Amino acid sequence: MAAVFVLEPIFEADLQPEQYAYRPDRSALDAVRHVHKLINTGHGEIVDADLSTYFDSLPHSGLLKSVARRVVDGAMLHLIKMWLEAPVEETDELGNKRRSTRNRDEGRDTPQGSPISPLLSNLYMRRFVLGWKKLGHESRLKAHIVNADDLVICCRGRAEEALATMRDMMTRLKLTVNETKTRVCKLPEEKLDFLGYTFGQCYSPKTGHAYLGTVPSKKRVQRIRRAISEKTGRNKTLLDQETVIATLNRMMIGWTNYFCLGPVSKAYRAIERHARKRLRQWLCAKHKVRWPARKRFPEAGLHEVMGLVRLTARTRNVPWATP
Repeated sequence: MAAVFVLEPIFEADLQPEQYAYRPDRSALDAVRHVHKLINTGHGEIVDADLSTYFDSLPHSGLLKSVARRVVDGAMLHLIKMWLEAPVEETDELGNKRRSTRNRDEGRDTPQGSPISPLLSNLYMRRFVLGWKKLGHESRLKAHIVNADDLVICCRGRAEEALATMRDMMTRLKLTVNETKTRVCKLPEEKLDFLGYTFGQCYSPKTGHAYLGTVPSKKRVQRIRRAISEKTGRNKTLLDQETVIATLNRMMIGWTNYFCLGPVSKAYRAIERHARKRLRQWLCAKHKVRWPARKRFPEAGLHEVMGLVRLTARTRNVPWATP
């Protein structure tokens, strides 16, 4: 971890503004806002790219060259090389431990869970982002990269050419494009899922006018609903009421802190209804009350008395939200 504190400021100065992942004072929401701005300024053809096992594919030779551009201390370079080549110990389903030296043998991969891995991954991705601009692809194709955990290239037309160029550059960098998940998406005819948001055609509830915007993706709504169900299962009835409600509130508030862009009210209502239903079911099971027990556990009681958070009240304070 001490090495990260030393190296991060050095490499942070070199990382490109299009890179949002694992960086101080930058977030996935910033990347979402960047894509939103691009698609509303005419960049409606999107290369939605997926790199197969990116962290596992990083070539040590190219990565160490990138590090050596800014770090000349031999001891630090040797330490990073040792990290990259360190054996990995894995435990199978039977509890048997096995040590793998694949990293050293194949000359690729970064140590899983290591604090330095995100920094090294950003440093290598910088080669692609910087090369895209220096080789003139950004200006020639009017194609702008946005990279967080996901990678998209927002184009003002010529997205197919941008995709082919991206494939060629990734091959040169010894990275593999996942062809089954990589595609060209054309807005507004199609929709794009990026960092948990769905970009596509939205409609103003006041005027009915169409516009290109974002909503929380259906997959992310379904995921939080499943998480709520897991925390209110029958196997949780021995927990006290305050603990269960506090857990639900933390989950839902954390979810809405990220999913706060665009018309979020529909998603908030769906999650809030599901949380009420599951909490009421849990209370019935805990107190052995016949379902649905709406009189025993009314909506107002769940929120005002027991303290279950009202997500719909939060839409008044978030940007782009519509009731």
